[in-house]
Amino acid sequence: MDYYDILGVNRDASDKDLKSAYKKLSMQHHPDRGGNEEQFKKVNEAYSTLKDPQKRGMYDHQQNGGGQAFNFNTGNMGSAQQRRQPRNSDVNIKVTIEFEEQLIGKKILATYRLRNGQEERVDLDIPPGIKHGDKIQYQGLGDSSLPGPRGNMYVIVNVKGKVGWRRSNDDLVVLQKVNCLDLITGGKVIIKTLDDKSLDLNIPAGTKNNTTFNIPGYGIPNTKSRIRGNMLVTIEADIPKLSQQQIREILKLKNS
Repeated sequence: MDYYDILGVNRDASDKDLKSAYKKLSMQHHPDRGGNEEQFKKVNEAYSTLKDPQKRGMYDHQQNGGGQAFNFNTGNMGSAQQRRQPRNSDVNIKVTIEFEEQLIGKKILATYRLRNGQEERVDLDIPPGIKHGDKIQYQGLGDSSLPGPRGNMYVIVNVKGKVGWRRSNDDLVVLQKVNCLDLITGGKVIIKTLDDKSLDLNIPAGTKNNTTFNIPGYGIPNTKSRIRGNMLVTIEADIPKLSQQQIREILKLKNS
């Protein structure tokens, strides 16, 4: 009796998949609903075994070691089809890094649990330039319930947001408020980079609102070339609070 066939799931089915299949079939075959009592018992037996990591591991081991398939070419016997060897499943874990850590990467000691209940620890090296949603593969660190090679582990990276900052490919986009009078007369503003350096940005006289300045080499490093992208600074006019005298002087200039 193949428990996976009874539940209609693959051999690498997750706990969620098993539970979903069990609920559907138990309702379908429940005697109180006019179902087949014998099939209902089989469904319960299958789920009772597969939902328990240790029982499932032992069951899978027994299934795999129940006999080796051989090919025969004698007479009309034909050839026996070899059984497909189920493989250990992969493991997905999530890690979170700060927005600034896209610049330098991060080392993380991660703890995760395998299907058989065993707890694993691994040193992760999140590389500079990693993006939100990127997936990193670590071979041979996945599930080990079945005989044979272990599955793989996939680390999904979550990058926290940072107010006022946005990433576009390897470029960093930032909004910088500037006194509107500096846009008229020209001036200089100090820009803070993501790695907390101070840069002088010259604002030419007559600069229009929402103008974007490109500062090369202050973006995010590319994961392959390690060459940093650019910092794109968009200027937003900041209107200061003016006195009545200042407003009159501006009106004189406007009407002159």
